Amino acid sequence: MALLLSLLTALVVFTYIPVQSLGCDLSLNHILASRKTFVALDQMRRLSPFFCLKDRKDFRIPQEMVDGSQLQKIQTISVLHEMLQQSFNLFHTEGASAAWNTTLLDQLYSGLSQQLDDLETCLVQAMGEEEAALAIQGPVLAVKRYFWGIRLYLKEKEYSDCAWEVVRVEIKRSFSLSTKLQERLIRQDGDLGSS
Repeated sequence: MALLLSLLTALVVFTYIPVQSLGCDLSLNHILASRKTFVALDQMRRLSPFFCLKDRKDFRIPQEMVDGSQLQKIQTISVLHEMLQQSFNLFHTEGASAAWNTTLLDQLYSGLSQQLDDLETCLVQAMGEEEAALAIQGPVLAVKRYFWGIRLYLKEKEYSDCAWEVVRVEIKRSFSLSTKLQERLIRQDGDLGSS
């Protein structure tokens, strides 16, 4: 009886362990967190984008975030991770807290945190070799430059409501475009060393 109880307990415990903790599996949880993030960004809209047309700017989204077909798996994971981390940092500032509803910001943080956790699991698995670390520098730097431009824009516009609305739309656009990268990762097998 004690053996049966131990086996049942082990089965219950393993049933509740998230799939990604057992390996790099971005399928269901990552997609749900990504959708949650996208919905939160959509709900954060306070102004009509038409009201802010004079404040529009082309931030020149890096090609690495749009089309990852030339990227190795480690580079794709790194680009997605950097994009999520930079988005999290951008909306986790005092200026963002003043501009947005805190409940919606919390939903955004939650979705971004979940996605970051998923990708960190994959990143740790993939970052075994030094040359892999060197291979990610270029694409990750492009993403960092992109977000630096966004921060510079906000500062130049003195963190106005329209500036934040333009940035919200831009981040939403970048999330939409990066879904190709996420789908590419999900389609690939779990062997992170094979790319």
